[in-house]
This record gives sequence, structure tokens and C-alpha cells, in this order.
Amino acid sequence: MGKSKRNSPKPDSNRAQRLAERRAAQEQAAQTVTRPFAGLAAECDLVALREFVPSATATLKLAPGAQGDRPVTLATVLPGAVAALVRAGAEPTGFVGAQVQHQSADPAADLAAAILWTQSAEPGGSLDSVAESGVAAPALTEVIDPGASLDLTVHSDFNWWVPAGVQPDPQVAATIEQANRAIMPSARLELGADAVGAAWWVDAGERAHLRWVRPENEDDLMLALARVHAAGGLQLGEGSRFAGSFRTHGLLVPVFDLDHDRHPAEWVTAAAEFGVRLLAALAADSPLTADERRSRDGLRSRQVTLR
Repeated sequence: MGKSKRNSPKPDSNRAQRLAERRAAQEQAAQTVTRPFAGLAAECDLVALREFVPSATATLKLAPGAQGDRPVTLATVLPGAVAALVRAGAEPTGFVGAQVQHQSADPAADLAAAILWTQSAEPGGSLDSVAESGVAAPALTEVIDPGASLDLTVHSDFNWWVPAGVQPDPQVAATIEQANRAIMPSARLELGADAVGAAWWVDAGERAHLRWVRPENEDDLMLALARVHAAGGLQLGEGSRFAGSFRTHGLLVPVFDLDHDRHPAEWVTAAAEFGVRLLAALAADSPLTADERRSRDGLRSRQVTLR
């Protein structure tokens, strides 16, 4: 006699609740876009702006045929972490935030909707969440020029939240002062025309960090890091230490701890040299040696996932 099928869980039982939570988690995972900014030349900088750059702005180059011609500035974060706002003036300007309070499983779609909202919104208005915008946005690659990099301005504070010549009210001034006290100095390292990805220096206090957002396949990059580590090249010289890596938005980000007493520009040469070593390791196709396999396993154990 065959085994009878397990009875369905009773409604409102603990088992029914666990199954419902598991299904909800699976559905959420299926909806999450693994690499939302793929296809954009600015992918690595977009990831950096979303994840760890404190204060930076860049004027976006809209795609040919995109709706509207109002200029749009991408910012790391806007007042109140809103999705977008339109600054009034002789020429109203749209601002969209990378780090927002409310977001969906597809940050690229959110950004596209926020950009399109700025094109018709009233000057002085703001958008808390793109879910409130009523905008059905196309792919981000159809809204901004996919081949354009970001011409970034890195700020040492959030004073740019208020237009030049405008006196903020006391509440806004207090908010800016609080944000300025918490900001971490940051800089994008310019490593030359042949450099790959986006290398960012951030001073976190006792140590500074180099966080290098890379565009390569995550697993390929991990193998390359293992090759470089086994050869003794996973460092930026004196005052540096490889701290690990994290995965986010479909990309792998190697992280180095640095002596924070040194100026960011002092790390440019060493970082560029490391980039050359890494590219050579990425080009290798031989099987990993025993030392390289041990390095790979050790590096994986020090890896975290943010997405």
C-alpha cells in the first residue's frame, strides 16, 4: 500500500504560517533584479553612490528621445532621503536620489521613474517614493544615455542641499548641520584611462578604506583575487591590508584598509599597479594551484553580501 500524502496544514496553524512566509520570501527573491545597472557605463559608480559614498552629485545625460528636457542631477542622498525633487529657479532642475527611504526590488526602475517624474513635476515639489509617482518607467538604459559615465562632484558636506544665495530656515539648517557632522570624507581615485570599475577612498575614522566596485563576473573576479593573493600581490603596499569583499547589485567589491593619515592621492599609484595585477589574473585560464585554492577558500570566508 502506497504512502498517503501529507495532510495540508490547517489554516492559521504555525506550519501554514511558515509555509506562507517561505513562499513570500521565494516570490520576493524571484522579483529581485540581481544586477540592476547592467548595460550602463556608469554601473560601478551608480553602485558606489547607492551603497557607501556619503555626498556626491552628477548631472545625468538623458537618453535621446527621453521625455522632457529639464536637467537632472543625481545625488547620493536628498533631504529626507526622498526619491526626487524639483528645485525652483529660472531653470527648474530635477534632483534624484541614489540612497532613498522607500525602494522596490529594482533600484534601476525606481531611478528611471524618479527621473521621468522630475520632467513634469511642479517646481518646489518632492517625491517621497516612486510608488506614488504614477510613472510607468521604461528601462533605465532608455532614460539615461547608457554609454555616458558620471562626471562626479564629491562634496565634503551637504550644504549643496540649499541653493546658493538662499538662507535656509532653522529646521533645515539644523538638519544640514547634523548631516555634516556624520559625513565621512571620501574621494574617487582617478587611476587612468585603462582603469576598470570605480575605486573609492572613504575615511571611516581610525582607518580609511579603498572600496573598488568591479564590473566583472563575481565568480571570475573571486578566482582572480585568489591568484593575486597566492602570489603575494593582494595589497597596496605599506599601510594597507586587504580587508575582504562584499557582493552587492550583482557586483563584487574588494575592500582594503588603509592608513588614514595618508592623502587619497597617495594611493593612486599603488591602486593602479594592483589593477594591472588583477587584470592579468583575470586573463589567466589555467586551473587553480593548491595555494590558489586555499586562497580562494580563505577569501570567500571573509566575504559578505549586502543585497
